[in-house]
Amino acid sequence: MRSEPEETKRYILLASFLLIVILIGLFTDGIKETFTSFMTIQTISGRLIQDFTTISIGGALLNAAIVAIIGMALVFFSSVTLAGPTIAAIFTMFGFGLFGKTALNISFIILGVFIASKIANKSFGAYSLIALFGTALGPVVTYVMFDLHLPLLVSIPSAILSGIVIGVILPSIAGVMLSLHQGYNLYNIGFSCGFMGLFISSFFHASRQMSPITITWNSEVHWQLHIIIPLISIMSILFGFITSKQSIIKSIKEVKGLQSLVGRLPTDFFDLVESETPFINMGVLGLLSYGYVNVVGGNINGPMIAGIATVMGFGSFGKSVKNSYPLVVGVILATLLFGKSLNAPGPMLAALFSTTLAPIAGQFGPIIGIIAGMIHLIVVESSAAWHGGFDLYNNGFAGGLSATLVISIIHWYQSNKKDEDFNNET
Repeated sequence: MRSEPEETKRYILLASFLLIVILIGLFTDGIKETFTSFMTIQTISGRLIQDFTTISIGGALLNAAIVAIIGMALVFFSSVTLAGPTIAAIFTMFGFGLFGKTALNISFIILGVFIASKIANKSFGAYSLIALFGTALGPVVTYVMFDLHLPLLVSIPSAILSGIVIGVILPSIAGVMLSLHQGYNLYNIGFSCGFMGLFISSFFHASRQMSPITITWNSEVHWQLHIIIPLISIMSILFGFITSKQSIIKSIKEVKGLQSLVGRLPTDFFDLVESETPFINMGVLGLLSYGYVNVVGGNINGPMIAGIATVMGFGSFGKSVKNSYPLVVGVILATLLFGKSLNAPGPMLAALFSTTLAPIAGQFGPIIGIIAGMIHLIVVESSAAWHGGFDLYNNGFAGGLSATLVISIIHWYQSNKKDEDFNNET
């Protein structure tokens, strides 16, 4: 159980991250341009892939910070511990505030989950993770509000109602989706949102209101974006060492110990150590991910920062270097096998987000992890079209499908092998 001072330090660290991000944005574009572009971003549907940094660096960073602040406020006021799951959610919300989530489109989904908690006679805290990660369907709200070209008197209440309905339904789906992959897909709510997205997309197709998916991708070099991940990673590592109240050697041993964990949902690394060393694991994952993107010649833009921030966040909730690298290797091999470019948007994002399947490698070893990574790339490049780009956690959706396939085959093989061994013995 964490003490209150430790949790307060975590809030201070996250607040420091976000303050730095806001200051970078204001320094880049100035106060007026930052706030003007922030308001513009609120009107963009955000369906995959819409890189907000193409509109304005300052506006995108401000939006990402505010989205994360909303997440932090939800955690604080719902009296949920700021630990592995909630830190992962806040980092993910921050990242996707750069390409898809806006302060506007997430709010009504959160309200819907709150209403669902009251219907189920549960505390909002019990549904807090669903509310945080469920904002993956935020683009539905802004799509209805601004992209259907309806009168605002019709589109605004329709969009609000859409978000609330999504939030009310989502908790009932999340548990069922979890049972399919048995906790081996860390982005379970992304899987759930993808499932809902299938029906939402089908409705828009049936009503002839579905516009084609387009990709907006910032390929320019911006030093302001390049410094964010290294800065946050180094701050995380230093925070982990300084606040751990133990020797550097022991802290390193704790981080090495985390590498041996499977990471299957729910594995909160903060529950397994007596210090803040999961932040070191997060920082290391951030630097390695940033290094990979640069080595293969990828762009550091909104989606890439989102991918790296998500990897970092889950560095406190299931991911380690040991259980993540086989998935990345699998994606790389599949990319080369099918003649694709390693620095193309799809393979780049898949390499980062495929680590949602890290528990498979953690449980069954690197070979199975590599195979899972290869399968993941194949699936993820088609799955966005199925839900119309409404599920921002498309890799969570594809990861759920991939995990379900891999785990089903493994369990079938293991159960039959046990029967065979039993028959041989008798």
